[in-house]
Amino acid sequence: MKKVLNGNAIVYCENAFNTPNGKTAHGLVRFTERYNVLAVLDSHYNGMDAGEVLDKKHAGIPIFRDLAVALAYAEKKGTPAQYFVMGLAPDGGKLPDAARKTVKEAIDAGLNVDSGLHDFISDDEKLASLAKEKGVRIRDVRKTPPRSELHFFSGEIEKVDVLTVALLGTDSAVGKRTTAWILVHALRHQGIKAELVGTGQTAWMQGAKYSFVLDSLINDFVAGEIEHAVVSAWKDGAEVIVIEGQGSLMNPAYPGGFEILAAGRPGIVVMQHAPARKEYDGFPGYLLHPLADQIKAVEFLSGKPVVAITVNHEDLKTEQVQDACDAITKDVGLPAFDVLLHGGNGLADLIKQYLAKKNQKKEP
Repeated sequence: MKKVLNGNAIVYCENAFNTPNGKTAHGLVRFTERYNVLAVLDSHYNGMDAGEVLDKKHAGIPIFRDLAVALAYAEKKGTPAQYFVMGLAPDGGKLPDAARKTVKEAIDAGLNVDSGLHDFISDDEKLASLAKEKGVRIRDVRKTPPRSELHFFSGEIEKVDVLTVALLGTDSAVGKRTTAWILVHALRHQGIKAELVGTGQTAWMQGAKYSFVLDSLINDFVAGEIEHAVVSAWKDGAEVIVIEGQGSLMNPAYPGGFEILAAGRPGIVVMQHAPARKEYDGFPGYLLHPLADQIKAVEFLSGKPVVAITVNHEDLKTEQVQDACDAITKDVGLPAFDVLLHGGNGLADLIKQYLAKKNQKKEP
């Protein structure tokens, strides 16, 4: 039976499921240990299975047009909902007016509310007052933690002597977290104690034990929180630590990755890439820098090798994926894997080779 940290949840994703703006909902449909996901809300896919819409794989998670229908379904199933989770991840993290109305309905129905948006639901006086009246909790995952709980970089990361993998990407919303989880699960299945360092709100919602929300931190503490998470996973016995990337080094709106390279001190890097994507996500006219250039930038900044490319197959037909992987290998000389389509074992086997080399160096 799956471990569930919190409880039964309905995930809101109106107008965004199966688009980049629905990536939080996508993550929760694919995997979460924090919730038992009962249903997704998006009227565009009413009556369909969320897994079949997303990955052509049945997930047993129906999509409904509104909250009332989802609540009735949960009651009839004998698993009444306890949480209403915001599955939207729009640019800027704004809460749409329609979503705010549904949040009110959820609170009225006695549901706790979890949100990873930049618009803090708990700052809405009417919604906060209603939540207090109904005895439910609003958690804004992106709220900055108190400074007393934050960590400053100390250099302790230099003691970490296990394999650390940075899962970076060539763009935002390109599948870094999903690939990171697939790799972690594949390594665990092969008997390796692997842990994910989650760096965004969705990883937290999926139950990542070692996690923080990087883009909600005060800048002075970003490096320290990365270090603290990696060191904590190492102290708890992890053999491989996979750090989820954020944004990309050259993304004009979401530049990210350098903090992970500088503070996380990874031994190797895996790069997630969407070969059919020509422009940075959400920014027409901003051409995606070539994969080879992005690899060079990462290796120059980190002094560590990029060892594999993982492929996001958006806008590719299934029969085109292997050709795309082969073309990447020919272009940059690295193995390429579509782990969402083909599973994570091939990538895990490669990572185990680097783990073996790391362990050989540790032997007296």
